[in-house]
Amino acid sequence: MEHRLTRQEARRIAVRAQLLAAPRPVDLLEVVRHLGLLQVDLTAAVAPSADVVCWTRLGSCYDPAELDRLLDERSLVEHQGVIRPAEDLALFRADMADWPGRGPLRDWEEDVRDWFETNDACRDDILGHLRSEGPTPARDLPDTCVVPWRSSGWNNGRNVQRMLDLMERRGEVAVSAREGRERLWDLAHRVHPDGEVVPAEDARAARDERRLRALGIARSKGPYCGVEALDAGQAGEPAVIEGVRGAWRVDPQQLGQAFRGRAALLSPLDRLVVDRKRMAEIFEFDYQLEMYKPVGQRRWGYWAMPILYGDRLVGKLDAAADQSADVLRVHAVHEDEPFTARVRDAVDREVRDLARWLDLELVLA
Repeated sequence: MEHRLTRQEARRIAVRAQLLAAPRPVDLLEVVRHLGLLQVDLTAAVAPSADVVCWTRLGSCYDPAELDRLLDERSLVEHQGVIRPAEDLALFRADMADWPGRGPLRDWEEDVRDWFETNDACRDDILGHLRSEGPTPARDLPDTCVVPWRSSGWNNGRNVQRMLDLMERRGEVAVSAREGRERLWDLAHRVHPDGEVVPAEDARAARDERRLRALGIARSKGPYCGVEALDAGQAGEPAVIEGVRGAWRVDPQQLGQAFRGRAALLSPLDRLVVDRKRMAEIFEFDYQLEMYKPVGQRRWGYWAMPILYGDRLVGKLDAAADQSADVLRVHAVHEDEPFTARVRDAVDREVRDLARWLDLELVLA
């Protein structure tokens, strides 16, 4: 059965699936389990993205120390730059064992494999150090690579970090903890929980099901995205969205559900908006993260936060936390269309709650 949805129905499914409708959830671990992941990004223009995502769902009762506690006790683990429920690692073990991949490899995958194999002695030295010394930052691990890592980006010459990234993909090392912004690495079996290895095809299907549950609605196929795909494969049921081309998959549990919206200020990396193509198609929202643009070319601000009201993305909040002055500075609230009094009051409450959660004085431009 192919479901025919209006854009509004699709938006409401997406918002509700992301726990951004009313009422708010109350348990942090259950929030992360439902969302599937929190992207680790330490840019703190307002606060680190993972913390903003949790605050947006839970409100000012959210305490970042609780996220740290769940990581310390291994209920959550950091893997390949995202925080996941520890039990979900069972769905990645088959891919770890089969690294760099099954079947024909892309040219760049062959290059990565060849570099890794050429520097196998460095891998052994890193494993030996971690085995004897325990959690260690990358800067204190031995760099005995015989061929340096070459790239046109910021990874050029960062041999140890690149080796660790690949060893993490293989399931040999893992992030044990963080000291400030720095990751501490250890042997994976000391960090990851014991568990079964789910066969690769079953694991892929289960990941698709979890992803669709978190997104509510997604494309059935999408481009290669590295750590976390944006499409849903064959999970859920087929759907079409009025006015939007292409095939979609929808979580059938979201169909026909009541909707009660609220206001929310989103991290630019929030899963509701991180798929910019889906965001544009369903929400018809114009947005870019402008932190890498020159100041004079920015329309909305360095780390402008998309503003959700009900089932619409209605504007952007340009704000910055100045911890040295103990203030949250709101430079602008960009309204895509003039806010009604009700929308303005709801957004104002969220801005004030954001300042309260950060324990900062609110300063309005």
